[in-house]
Amino acid sequence: MTSAVVLEATDLTRHYQISRGAFRQPGLLKALNGVTFSLQRGKTLAVVGESGCGKSTLARLVTLIETPTSGELRIAGVDLSRSDNATRRTWRSRVQIVFQDPYGSLNPRQKIGLALEEPLLVNSSKTKDERRKAAQDMLALVGLRPEHYDRYPHMFSGGQRQRIAVARALMLNPEILVLDEPVSALDVSIQAQILNLLVDLQERFNLAYLFISHDLSVVQHIADDVMVMYLGVPVESGSRDTIFTDPKHPYTQALLSATPVADPFRVKKRIVLRGELPSPISPPSGCTFHPRCPVAIDICAKVNPELRRVGKSLVACHVAKV
Repeated sequence: MTSAVVLEATDLTRHYQISRGAFRQPGLLKALNGVTFSLQRGKTLAVVGESGCGKSTLARLVTLIETPTSGELRIAGVDLSRSDNATRRTWRSRVQIVFQDPYGSLNPRQKIGLALEEPLLVNSSKTKDERRKAAQDMLALVGLRPEHYDRYPHMFSGGQRQRIAVARALMLNPEILVLDEPVSALDVSIQAQILNLLVDLQERFNLAYLFISHDLSVVQHIADDVMVMYLGVPVESGSRDTIFTDPKHPYTQALLSATPVADPFRVKKRIVLRGELPSPISPPSGCTFHPRCPVAIDICAKVNPELRRVGKSLVACHVAKV
C-alpha cells in the first residue's frame, strides 16, 4: 500500500550570508530557522504569515531550487537535502510550482502550446505529435480552448494566464504542487474560479498541495491543515477547523482578528500588534514574537519556546493554554 505521506521536512533551515559593507563582518540572515511538517496525498497544507516570515524561502527548498543549510527533506523516503545535482534533477519533476504572477512566469515571446510542451521536451522521450496532444489535453483540462494553443501570453486575461501556469505545472504528472500566492494577483471572482479548479485537479490526480498565502479567507476555503509562521519558524500548526475556531498563539489570534468577515452583525475585536516585523538578521532573544506580543511575560524574552501540544494544535508559546 502506498504511503499517504509524500514529503517530510525535518528541522529545515536556510541561512544566507549577506554583505554589511567593506569593513564589517558579513551578516547571517536566518530566512528559515527550523521547520518541520509533512505533506499527504490529496491534502493541502497552507503556510501563512506576514511578508518576510520565510514562506517563499520554504517554497524554494521544497521545489529543490535551493538546498537547505541544515535539516532533512524527504520525498518518497529519499533525503534530498544533501543529494547531488543529478539526483535532485531526477526528483525535481515530482514537485512543481505555480507562481504568484502568471504573466511574469511565462515567456512573452513563446506561444502557449510550446510553453506547455517544453517540460516534456526536456524530461521525456515523447514525439512532437505526442507532446502536442498532451498539451492540448491539458489546456482542455484547465478550462481553455484548442485555439489557445497558438496564442501568446499577452492575449490572455490574468485568470487565463494562471490556468496556463497550472497546466504547465501538471505536464510532468507531479505528486506535489507548491502554490506560491497563486490567486493574490487576481480579482475576487476570478480567484474563486482558480481555487475551484485547483480543488478539482487535486481530486482528479490525488495531488499534495503546499499552499502559500497571506489571505486567510482563501486559506479557509482550500486548506486541510494550516501552519502559521513568524520570522522563519512555525508558531502554530493544526487542522484548518482548529486554527480558525480555536487559535492558541497570540500571533495567530491577531492574524485572524484582521480577517474580514461577511457578517454585518458579527462584532469582532481587532488585535493590533505593536511595532514592525523584526529583522531576520538580528532577531529578538527568546521568543521572537515577544516584542509585539500583547500577553508576553518575563520568560518570553529569555527562553525560546518549543512547539508543544495545546488542545488540538502544536503551539510555540509559553503562555498558550487549553
